[in-house]
Amino acid sequence: MTIAEVAEYLRIPRASVYELAQRGRIPCQKVERHWRFRRQATDRWLDPASEASMSLGGQGDASVSPPAVPGSSGDC
Repeated sequence: MTIAEVAEYLRIPRASVYELAQRGRIPCQKVERHWRFRRQATDRWLDPASEASMSLGGQGDASVSPPAVPGSSGDC
């Protein structure tokens, strides 16, 4: 998925997805100048009961959980 597709999927601004990707807080990888996301990895990242460790954009294994999105109350 692209930045725009992930933003729509997560219902957050594209700028927030860029920030999460740049900080290594969401599983993704950079292909040339473009960020790419796998839906399955994004779904696992959203589910805190899933795998405790996953690869993050070439940064090795790390335990991650979805961060609070600025300006969001956390309610869906």
